[in-house]
Amino acid sequence: MLMIGCHLSASKGFCAMAKDAEYTGSNVFQFFTRNPRGGAAKELDMEDIGKFLDIARERGISHLLAHAPYTINPCAAKPQVLEFARNTMADDLRRMDNIPGNMYNFHPGSHVGQGIEKGIELIVETLDMAMYPSLQTTVLLETMAGKGSEVGSRFQELREIIDRAALGDKIGVCLDTCHVYDAGYDVVGDLDGVLTEFDKVIGLNRLKAIHINDSKNPFMSHKDRHEVIGGGSLGLDAFKRIINHPALRALPFYLETPNDLDGYKKEIAMLRDLYED
Repeated sequence: MLMIGCHLSASKGFCAMAKDAEYTGSNVFQFFTRNPRGGAAKELDMEDIGKFLDIARERGISHLLAHAPYTINPCAAKPQVLEFARNTMADDLRRMDNIPGNMYNFHPGSHVGQGIEKGIELIVETLDMAMYPSLQTTVLLETMAGKGSEVGSRFQELREIIDRAALGDKIGVCLDTCHVYDAGYDVVGDLDGVLTEFDKVIGLNRLKAIHINDSKNPFMSHKDRHEVIGGGSLGLDAFKRIINHPALRALPFYLETPNDLDGYKKEIAMLRDLYED
């Protein structure tokens, strides 16, 4: 069965997200750990979480993916910005362990002129400060489009972060189809070649999730602007190949397309129709 879902609002709690998941046809979903443009997080409602876990078991909802807020930069140059990122990630991971066995995704950040090597060094330090040996949540580095001074647009950069982190065995990768295409990995014309390179550099065993998004911009544009499935430069045929590829088809897919719940519902139904059981 295709594991497919969308990004849902966590503002009303986990039980409300379960209802939205059912409406859209999602059996997996992603949510922000806190306001994506802010820093504060709501207190956890343990009763709501308990009810949600029961609903998830009944409805076959699995593979929750928490997304860190966009405001954090784990390799920032300014000390106060870096401290904010580290405190936020540490708090997020402690909170995520109330829903064990799931995943936490974050953008590696921008080195803002410090250079890739310094950026990687700071990201590793951030992970080492935020993660702990008993952590039950898998931490995912997201592949990036390479705009500005972003770290993580090349597979080798992600590999270096994993190798140098103290708890690298708890770190995986979330591949974003829009980002990698914008970064110069041709998942449209040479999907096998991209996955072979990923396996050689990082290892397909590290690939834990897929952000499934079309792109508003052409190949190697380094822009990072998502489009609805089939409405951008990747095209519908590419997504049919992606969701059915032997190396990917058993992974969870998460839509981050510019959509409301009705739009997500249509996209999920369309992708299910394209999936070869």
